[in-house]
Amino acid sequence: MTLTKNEKEILKSIVVASENDPNKPEFPADNPKFPATPTYKIKIPEFSDIWIKDESYNPTGTHKDRMAWEIVVTYRNFLLAKKRNQIKGKLPSMSIISSGSAAIAIQTQLKKYNLPNLKVLVDINIDSNVLKSIKKIGCKIYKTKLNKKPFNWKEILALTHNPNGFDITSNEAFDPTTKFYDWLSYEIINSSPDYCFIPFGTGNLFENVLNINKKEISTQNHDPRFKGNIEILKKCNFLGATTNNPKSKADKLYSPHLPFVHFDEQWIKLYRHTGFCGSESNVISTKEHFFDKALKLTKSQKINCEPSGIAGLALLLQMKNKIPKNKKILIVNTGKTKY
Repeated sequence: MTLTKNEKEILKSIVVASENDPNKPEFPADNPKFPATPTYKIKIPEFSDIWIKDESYNPTGTHKDRMAWEIVVTYRNFLLAKKRNQIKGKLPSMSIISSGSAAIAIQTQLKKYNLPNLKVLVDINIDSNVLKSIKKIGCKIYKTKLNKKPFNWKEILALTHNPNGFDITSNEAFDPTTKFYDWLSYEIINSSPDYCFIPFGTGNLFENVLNINKKEISTQNHDPRFKGNIEILKKCNFLGATTNNPKSKADKLYSPHLPFVHFDEQWIKLYRHTGFCGSESNVISTKEHFFDKALKLTKSQKINCEPSGIAGLALLLQMKNKIPKNKKILIVNTGKTKY
């Protein structure tokens, strides 16, 4: 056994109840439950059956807490491999490009389990208050112009002085489009909506939901977490809300370069044509004034959100005349970071 005393304590402290048993959920670590966050009905003029999946109830206020937990689980796997003498040396550091939410969520978990501090690559024009919060919690900060070019994982590691570490932003080794949000994806599709509106930033959540939906539609051996209606989910229209406006209020949805997003029109077209989602499924750019309307509606119902997190509602309002008013509609609110 090659673990240090400190590493033994860390390994013991990271408890994964199960990979997919709804009776033994793994998240959130302090109070595991499934579903981890609530889904409840909200009032939107002209519509009769609108629900919100509210990720603002997570520990740091957003769905990124789920990704943060998976990073902790990855460290647990490192320690188990080291215990089996399969790897040697110190635990590696993680690097990420972040505008705030992911960095806060991940570093909160790393700090809790006494794991290496996160190395964060931020834009030189990042909000000063966000930067202070990221620094205060213990992240190591590195600045660059994020709009000048796309960065691959090697460049991200180089810019964060982390040659022996791992890049969370784009590294497929972490399987972000199936692993980071698998429990959340089940919580979403279990509602069996006719329309599902999801914020689309990196695209990881949107892809994860569609991949899980495809998996359950395609199999007779359902995951124990699955409680959805196959016939409805085959026709469910999944709509990703994004923006192509560099000055958008939904700042976490805009990036000039997203080299790690696999979404393209061919991919969603294939899913539509093979019956894994509804014929209207797509990723759509959302006009700015609809974010204001969405924020006004959510504020009146005391829903904790920010423009990026409630982009799905903004897109619904933009598409209002094209959506049947009596259909079951699920809005995914990815939340608002508690800085």
